[in-house]
Amino acid sequence: MRSLIDDLKLFCRCLIAIVGIYSWQVLPALADRLVVATPTEIKISLGNTANELKFFPNRVQLVAGKKYKLLLSNSSPQKHYFTAMEFASSSWTQKVDAGNVEIKGAIQELELRPSANAAWVLVPMKPGNYKLRCTIPGHTEAGMTGTISVDPETRRF
Repeated sequence: MRSLIDDLKLFCRCLIAIVGIYSWQVLPALADRLVVATPTEIKISLGNTANELKFFPNRVQLVAGKKYKLLLSNSSPQKHYFTAMEFASSSWTQKVDAGNVEIKGAIQELELRPSANAAWVLVPMKPGNYKLRCTIPGHTEAGMTGTISVDPETRRF
């Protein structure tokens, strides 16, 4: 005679098998969809021709799980850093295009020299508010800061 414990064990094994089959079939499809999905483009300027030490815009709103292409440019006569360490570590980076170079892997910060452009293709994975700043001495203190806000993913079933 089977006990209630045996029935629960059997139920759990079946549930694990179903979830495993679902993940095996669905998760690779979701990953493929993220890689080929057209990213939403967001333009961010590091400084400007008037040499203001600011990000334009200084607030960026994103959604977790959605693919973005951050189009970074520096029209300033001096170099700037795009530094948001916590944001970078909680995002999946597909690539960074800078000049004739494509960079893959984890990104910590990007340095843009005068007149430089870079495109960072990423998917933010963790909701939250992340600090953005230029880490060149004196730039943060002069107000070259911002916020990257990542809202929770809205699920569609």
